[in-house]
Amino acid sequence: MTTYHGSCHCGDVRFEADIDLALGTIKCNCSICTKMRWWAAVVAPGAFRLSSAAQPGEYRFLTRRDGHYFCKKCGIHTHSTGESPRMGPFVAVAVACLDDATPEELIAAPVRWLDGRNEIWDAAPLETRHL
Repeated sequence: MTTYHGSCHCGDVRFEADIDLALGTIKCNCSICTKMRWWAAVVAPGAFRLSSAAQPGEYRFLTRRDGHYFCKKCGIHTHSTGESPRMGPFVAVAVACLDDATPEELIAAPVRWLDGRNEIWDAAPLETRHL
């Protein structure tokens, strides 16, 4: 487990997260993840801490179950929150926002694909090359 520091592009939204990248990351093909090219490491809520005074903006859609957080100034999405039957409450941290993760750590992190577009959360979509 490593405590990573992360931020949006302009630095207004900053956070710390305790992440074990060796446990894997996720990429999804649902409508919002596809448009953002979302790549995340999932952690328990207690393993994620905002460390900036700036509060991120929040976007919720459809069931309004999951929160998608972004910097109000530069627009970068830093994390999302939600709850699933398999994982319980979670925070999905954008690995692209991890300021001190090395390229080698990110390359070595396994990726689990989710077919969110078809609400099949335990299987990869048939095609992932465009994601």
